[in-house]
Amino acid sequence: MSESSAITALVLDKPGEEVRSTLRTLDLSELQAHAPDGANVTVRVAYSTLNYKDGLALNGRSKVVKSYPHVPGVDLVGTVETSASPDWKPGDKVIATGFRIGEIYWGGFAQKACLRDDWLVSLPEGLSMERAMAIGTAGLTAMEAIIVLEEHGLTPDDGEILVTGAAGGVGSIAVAVLAALGYAVVASTGREETHDYLKSLGAARIIDRDEFSRPLEKPLGKERWGGAVDVVGGATLATIISTLKPRASVAATGLVAGHDLATSVIPFLLRGINLLGIDTTMLPIERRQRAWARLVSDLPMTILDKMTSKEGLSDVPELGKRILKGDIQGRVVIDVNV
Repeated sequence: MSESSAITALVLDKPGEEVRSTLRTLDLSELQAHAPDGANVTVRVAYSTLNYKDGLALNGRSKVVKSYPHVPGVDLVGTVETSASPDWKPGDKVIATGFRIGEIYWGGFAQKACLRDDWLVSLPEGLSMERAMAIGTAGLTAMEAIIVLEEHGLTPDDGEILVTGAAGGVGSIAVAVLAALGYAVVASTGREETHDYLKSLGAARIIDRDEFSRPLEKPLGKERWGGAVDVVGGATLATIISTLKPRASVAATGLVAGHDLATSVIPFLLRGINLLGIDTTMLPIERRQRAWARLVSDLPMTILDKMTSKEGLSDVPELGKRILKGDIQGRVVIDVNV
């Protein structure tokens, strides 16, 4: 292995029942051997980030990772090093999220990545690489949820907008963007210590998540929300559905409380509400580009900086445990080169 081809990566192995993560020195040829079909661009990675899906992968949960050894990390930003694509040249700054990177294909917790050219998005002008990963999949998901809500008629005149799991990555960015756009944001959290943090993001008021966690007693509740961004799922999503105002929408972005949904068609038939599924894993490139452009224009960067911390690759295994416990506030950027 030549010194120039040596790459530091966080590698997952599963010698028995449990997943084990270690920092290893790899050769570029090992990354190439695990590259997706059609991979034609090599990116020198500057930063990755930590998402809930990374926590699942790091801890062998939900069968996110299909085979081992594996390099996780569903997000990355960096510089094109080599390219056989007419669309990208060495020196281009690019972002890669989704497309099963870090799940099926080796991902961003390494100093290089071998990827397909049609998975890449240009780093928006005026956005630093570090801030791009402070946003990451979580921010992309939050922004796409807001765009889809707007496409279904959401405006600031519709009243209070609920954001659940508000202190997490998706929730934090959703709160900050919605508040900056003039919405009255109600943040739901089970962590009292995050109240000041959520107010600093622009939340108008805060309510306890227990208010949504109990099973529904009836299919329709009091009309409360002009719209909602939900990362929790389960009973929380069912409660939101029953308490949306007529013709309002909820964007469902996660299932940390479970994938079951015990609800009724009555809110859909009597109030005309909308349940909008948000998927950014296979989101078309043109929608990705629009969401990134909106994030640059609508997310206050000073607020993004306040919600962001930075760690190294060696910190990722412990961070992966914490994010599954709901013990991560805001966003964590991973510097893969320290």
